[in-house]
Amino acid sequence: MNPAPLILTLTGNLLAERTLDFEAWEPGRTQRARTESFQVGGKGINVARMLRRLGAPHVALGFAGGATGDECEAWLQARGFHHRLFRTGGSTRVGTVVRTTNRPETTFLGPDVPPDAAAAAACAAFLEAQPAGTVLAVCGSLPGWATPALQPLRDTIARWVRRGILAVDTYGTPLADLVTLGPDLVKINAQELAGLPEPSHPEFAPQRTRWILTDGPGPVRVRDADGERTFPPPQVTEVSPTGSGDVLFACVLAALYQRGDTLDSAVRRALPYAAANAAHPGIAEFPEPAA
Repeated sequence: MNPAPLILTLTGNLLAERTLDFEAWEPGRTQRARTESFQVGGKGINVARMLRRLGAPHVALGFAGGATGDECEAWLQARGFHHRLFRTGGSTRVGTVVRTTNRPETTFLGPDVPPDAAAAAACAAFLEAQPAGTVLAVCGSLPGWATPALQPLRDTIARWVRRGILAVDTYGTPLADLVTLGPDLVKINAQELAGLPEPSHPEFAPQRTRWILTDGPGPVRVRDADGERTFPPPQVTEVSPTGSGDVLFACVLAALYQRGDTLDSAVRRALPYAAANAAHPGIAEFPEPAA
């Protein structure tokens, strides 16, 4: 029996994230938090957190720089995450999550930090060294995607579909470019789908690509060569939607590529986990959903 293929999650825009919890807060006043916590964010890291919980073989890839990058590296190491961060000149972006009992959760993000040429080349070299059949999941925003600095990384990903499995959960220009490669799987939300140029729309994309289309708490649509199906998620009281799409993506990746499930079965398996994530604070930290 062949071992399950490794899943690589690539985070192009790592996040040094602090969460502040308040009794209450109002604009225009000095606020004093009850608690503060730190975690590493970014879609690929979120996906890796759920893959880790599932026991799925994986390595989280990303770019880190400056003191904030050092803090992210230390956090991942202290928690035993399988990861590889490529050093870049710019400091890793920062973010602040504000939670309180009287307002919806709010996230403030610092400016995007594109990787420099050396970091992009190092990541490309790492990917080129991976064995055939490895799964590469490109997750989240990819700042600097169209710049000359990222040319080696773009070229490596373009070649990936000939020797590995490419799964995509990004948006904007990188999404429009990557869907033309014919990835095995694309997961996007309704807003991202509307922003795709027409030649990259699912009806025009290569037929081998499988699509998962999400719309917040609404039904999940699945589209492949057999047509389109719809799957309603479990109904929950939402506490924090952050990372629920990443939890769904992680569950689908593990089910498809490491369990050998069909796309429909993978989505059905993933939906209770994504809903449970939305019903609890944190990412991939919810109680096991009922079978």
